[in-house]
Amino acid sequence: MDNKNVSPASYEKFRHFLEKQCGIVLGENKQYLVRSRLASLLYKHDYDNTDALIDVVVKGYDRNLLQSVIDAMTTNETLWFRDTYPFELLLRDLLPQLATKNQKLRIWSAACSSGQEPYSIAMSILEFQKQRPGLLRQGVEIIATDLSSEMLNKCSQGLYDELSLARGLSPQRRAMFFQPHESGQMQVKPEVRKMVSFRSLNLLTSYAALGRFDIVFCRNVLIYFSADVKQKILQQIAGQLQPAGVLFLGASESISAASDTYAMIKCNPGLYYQKK
Repeated sequence: MDNKNVSPASYEKFRHFLEKQCGIVLGENKQYLVRSRLASLLYKHDYDNTDALIDVVVKGYDRNLLQSVIDAMTTNETLWFRDTYPFELLLRDLLPQLATKNQKLRIWSAACSSGQEPYSIAMSILEFQKQRPGLLRQGVEIIATDLSSEMLNKCSQGLYDELSLARGLSPQRRAMFFQPHESGQMQVKPEVRKMVSFRSLNLLTSYAALGRFDIVFCRNVLIYFSADVKQKILQQIAGQLQPAGVLFLGASESISAASDTYAMIKCNPGLYYQKK
């Protein structure tokens, strides 16, 4: 048998463990996903087969291995300006409204993955300030969180290869917001990077230390959680939103689990949810 294969017993054990650790729900017969995500760790951590690696992780014998496994299972490459409309609404509707407030604008990018979302938000804000000089004088703070500490370290450097840059980034924005790096990759310019602070956060824990926000982006992550966990996350996010604060979800996600807490605001294009 291929040493990378995952036995049915190990898969069941691992998927229950993963849900308990970080809320991610793996469906039936997703052994191929576990196999592909954990394959590189066999050599790196010197394990003969995936079942043996899973056994050590579940028993909690190796904290470094645990972090590597969580990083491998939760990391996803994403797009620049994904779905387009949240950033259009930010420029057209939300920033002009929030710019009238005499206080710092705070935005949270939850589950920021490889960093494209918070950097896209920062670029949008810089474009707005160029169009509307003198606004947002109190400053802007973007907090980006993710479970993967390894990915957060990469995000803070702002380095991206040609394949990553080709996914949703226009030539104009590439020229405006990126610069060549000695590694051969392109790097997000300092004025963009300094707007974003990256922090490790498990969405199953408390968010209180993050403070209050005007806008929260929590997109394309709730689909991995059970209904009960979704509701808890949405309620906790509401607790961190300012009155009438705004929440963006992914295009395939809904607020049904917390419809008493948020009002749906339909726009053209797209929509967002506002704290009641």
